[in-house]
Amino acid sequence: MEVLRRSSVFAAEVMEVFDRSPTDKELVSQAKALCRDYINSRLVQAGVSWSKPEYNAPVPGGKLAEVSTILLRLGDELEYIRPNVYRNIARQLNISLHSESVVSDAFLAVAAQIFTAGITWGKVVSLYAVAAGLAVDCVRHAQPAMVHTIVDCLGEFVRKTLVTWLKRRGGWADITKCVVNTDPSLRSHWLVAAVCSFGHFLKAIFFVLLPER
Repeated sequence: MEVLRRSSVFAAEVMEVFDRSPTDKELVSQAKALCRDYINSRLVQAGVSWSKPEYNAPVPGGKLAEVSTILLRLGDELEYIRPNVYRNIARQLNISLHSESVVSDAFLAVAAQIFTAGITWGKVVSLYAVAAGLAVDCVRHAQPAMVHTIVDCLGEFVRKTLVTWLKRRGGWADITKCVVNTDPSLRSHWLVAAVCSFGHFLKAIFFVLLPER
């Protein structure tokens, strides 16, 4: 099976832009690199068996690694609150995983609904959790190539919807502020809001994706 590619050269390029104001293109590249790391983590966590010939390739370091760690930590918190919400995404949406257009449309529709009422870091974490949950479904159903489709869709959504918001906050590193002086025994209210809202989004998207009768 095809593996998510993360070369050391690309890692260095993505890492370097944290030292200055990132461009739109760089923010999208970082978003996709973070998505690959998030998905890889969830595939390993789910015990999904697939070929990883480049799994030991150097991972992004420096600030990007810190952002990835924080994103995963917040994702753990989000998924802890409602463990079933971010699993079996395809079944909840009642979609086939054999069509790239169906998977793309479904993911982008959910993404759009998540951010209907504005952008928060909680919703960004929710977006990554949805991408990872859907990616796990794809690999489990022998559609590993769809993982790249999901990563690309997330990158495109970030480009169209989140880039301006990210630039106002100085880039992805701003997410690290979400865990400063936070009691790990407490569930952040913004994560609770994100997970509660997503349940409604799934219901709404289910009807949006129903074929015309």
